[in-house]
Amino acid sequence: MPDITQHEPVPASRTGLYKRYLLPVAVTVLFVFHAVGFWGLVYSGRAAYFQALTPMNLLLTNVLLFSFHRRWNSRFLLFAGVVFAVGFAAEVVGVHTGLLFGTYRYGAALGLKLWEVPLLIGLNWLMLVYATGHITNLTRWAKVPKALLGAVLMVLLDFFIEPVAVQYDFWSWQADNIPLSNFVGWFIVAFALQLYFQKGGFFKSNRLAPYVYLVQLLFFISIYLSLYV
Repeated sequence: MPDITQHEPVPASRTGLYKRYLLPVAVTVLFVFHAVGFWGLVYSGRAAYFQALTPMNLLLTNVLLFSFHRRWNSRFLLFAGVVFAVGFAAEVVGVHTGLLFGTYRYGAALGLKLWEVPLLIGLNWLMLVYATGHITNLTRWAKVPKALLGAVLMVLLDFFIEPVAVQYDFWSWQADNIPLSNFVGWFIVAFALQLYFQKGGFFKSNRLAPYVYLVQLLFFISIYLSLYV
């Protein structure tokens, strides 16, 4: 007699379900945190309180971003350490000499400082190089054009960050004037680090990276428009 017993289909594994929803959940968390930050800085009437939360927001963004990185090995750790160190050192040189970017100083909003530069700045350089590098890898260009595009994307973001940063005490410029040298210096340092990203022999696959850049860009453009339009 044939077996006519009906068998229920095997449900998808929990691991598979988690992987399916991890990206949309992470993007939602990023969007919500930045939306709350935008509201807090612009409309809450308690801008100083939300300024103090900036380090937490930046740390959360990095935790989410690098939780999606695959294959943590010595080459990737070397890349992360070098980009953090070079970005931080460039800011130390900039703050103490006026070279690279111009004459500026950091305020208190970004937290703990070493040599008058917030430690989070090195992490911010790493986040931006990594995120924009992944965006350029969506193209089929050669490594140098990709590095140029990555540097342009970083300068584009910085263009909107600068006036917001001055407004909310992230940093300030001499005579409240953002010099052209800032963007030139950003491009030079960013291009060098983008080349390292392209030539680095680590695994480059992070689904969240483009969203991190886009959310950051949208966040700072929105504040910029609220301040100057």
